[in-house]
Amino acid sequence: MKKETILKNKIAVLPKDLHKTEEVTFPTSENNPKWTIEDSIKAYGVNIWGADFFTLNSKGHVEITPQGAEGPHLNLYKIITELGKQNTRLPVLIRFPDIIHSQMNKLVTCFNQAIQEYGYQGRYQGVFPIKVNQQSYVIKDIIKSGGPYGFGLEVGSKPELLIALALLDEPDRIIICNGFKDTEYIQTALLSLKAGMRIFIVVERLEELKIILQIAQTLKVKPNIGFRIKLNTQGNGKWMESSGFKSKFGLTASEIVQGVEILKEYSSLENLNLLHFHIGSQVPSIHPIKSAIREAARIMTELYSFGVQIEYMDVGGGLGVDYDGSGQSHSSTNYSTQEYVNDIVYHLQSICDENNSPHPHIISESGRFLVAHSSLLVFNVMNANLIEKKLDSDFLLEAGSDKTTIKEKFQIEPNTHAFVKDLYEIYKGLKKNPVSESFNDLIEKKKDIHQLFIYGVLSLKEAALAENIYCMAASRLKSLTEGKEDYEEIFQALTDELSDIYFSNFSVFQSLPDSWALGHMFPIMPIHRLDEKPERRASLADLTCDSDGKIAHFMNYDLWKNEKHLMVHPLQKGNPYYMAAFLTGAYQEILGDMHNLFGDTDAIHVSISKNGNYSVDHHVEGDSIYDMLKYVGYHKRDLMEKIHQKTEAAVLNEKLSREEAGRLLKNYSQALSGYTYLAE
Repeated sequence: MKKETILKNKIAVLPKDLHKTEEVTFPTSENNPKWTIEDSIKAYGVNIWGADFFTLNSKGHVEITPQGAEGPHLNLYKIITELGKQNTRLPVLIRFPDIIHSQMNKLVTCFNQAIQEYGYQGRYQGVFPIKVNQQSYVIKDIIKSGGPYGFGLEVGSKPELLIALALLDEPDRIIICNGFKDTEYIQTALLSLKAGMRIFIVVERLEELKIILQIAQTLKVKPNIGFRIKLNTQGNGKWMESSGFKSKFGLTASEIVQGVEILKEYSSLENLNLLHFHIGSQVPSIHPIKSAIREAARIMTELYSFGVQIEYMDVGGGLGVDYDGSGQSHSSTNYSTQEYVNDIVYHLQSICDENNSPHPHIISESGRFLVAHSSLLVFNVMNANLIEKKLDSDFLLEAGSDKTTIKEKFQIEPNTHAFVKDLYEIYKGLKKNPVSESFNDLIEKKKDIHQLFIYGVLSLKEAALAENIYCMAASRLKSLTEGKEDYEEIFQALTDELSDIYFSNFSVFQSLPDSWALGHMFPIMPIHRLDEKPERRASLADLTCDSDGKIAHFMNYDLWKNEKHLMVHPLQKGNPYYMAAFLTGAYQEILGDMHNLFGDTDAIHVSISKNGNYSVDHHVEGDSIYDMLKYVGYHKRDLMEKIHQKTEAAVLNEKLSREEAGRLLKNYSQALSGYTYLAE
């Protein structure tokens, strides 16, 4: 039987060596002939969250299909290995602009289909909210892809407004101005409107309206004004508080009526031509979306009776992305894109027809939908803390057994504490004693031994011996309960207890902040070896020294529930293990922080040709260590001077030789220019 060997660090139990490294064998894929690519697709839910952009090939590698399932395929593992030869560093963020174009085309197609089916009289025109991903290359890709569809931009601040004004050239592409506004913001927007750009200034607070009207009169320009309405309908999900009567932005019913009166005072009623509402990002259920559009449509038809002609209804964001496929979590959705669009068009049309009002043009701000799938983070696993004992056959304690490569036996000596001996007896009796009894005895004895060590009754060697026996017993008990319905709870408890920790080369806080802050579930999986059965379970620990720097929530697609561990493969000495976090294109880059001074990762933009070849359009180098140090107030000259003084003192005190001092200075200088992440 062919085997592969890995080194496993653990606390050993031999009296002479408390930190001995044991060599343990694990079965290779040849020992698991029944595991198929289809098993991996199911295990990781690729066909559920992949949205026709991700699949697996016959080699067990993740493939990207940026133009959809029928388009050309890219081998992600091949990209990583080829770019690695060109000194692309891990972790690396990979963006696929073709996916943005595919998603934009899908959204426009869905709206056009619904408009045609229902006989809706208005048209659809989308805008991308810059806040979702402000990276310049992403915005340029959005503008390029949006050309045929007239896609515009939504801004929520002065910096974002300046981006939109500089990059949008076509006069028919809309700029929606949301967010709090001061005089400079409003004046800049109105001057740009006067210069020929198509800008709508959305009133978030009633106080803004008079400022807009006064500046417009001074500049002698007719403003395009929108009202953001504060609906009583509230969304659901993580961002539900951004909607409803207590939401941060928007005008209440009474403020809308006051706003109409102010417009009349300035003879500007005709300038109110847009209504906007927002019920929260990533809305998981379709029901509040239906209620919101009906409430907004009712307000619009009432304004029509006041003499206000609303030309555009901006339905805001909220179109969710199905990150985990459950249809039941904040990271999932229970509706399709076409269902979302159909409900907007149908309910808006129904309310308008009931009140003999014209159909407004529809604007949506579906940023997450457009860019979430377009980027992914690839990282390597550096090392692992292995807890579960994986053996290919029954484990024997006798030394020299040919059924294991562990050469030593447990040192159960006459003076070993009785509780440790009891634990050993539980282990030996696992196959003949009832499972539930063995499980309860094992857990109870573990607690007792822990207390004895705290009170000084057990030595460190005895505690180490007990720990080793417990892990072996728990691992064996887990294997005895796997796949047995009567012992499902015991199996799950032991799986949680024995899951490994895979130390991974990235920062959760920098690259996946929503995972840490919101418990958001991103699809994460290996990108290769998927023709092998992933026989281990692990949580992922990042490089930071923060205990929150980990990912311990994953979807179990067999049980459809959230688990603390992911199915992974045993690490192979000398062979890198690559994993990826998918659907990272929305919000993650701009929300990422610099915990432990880990900076932006390298980023590459990959395009695909019709024949399946790829090109790297942009390679954006990540932050160096000095970039991060400079950001927090350190300067290279001062740092080098300090370290030079220290090395000189060490030479004078004969702690370092001149050669060693020079090597330290060289290493320090090179490190300042280096990547903030670890080299392979």
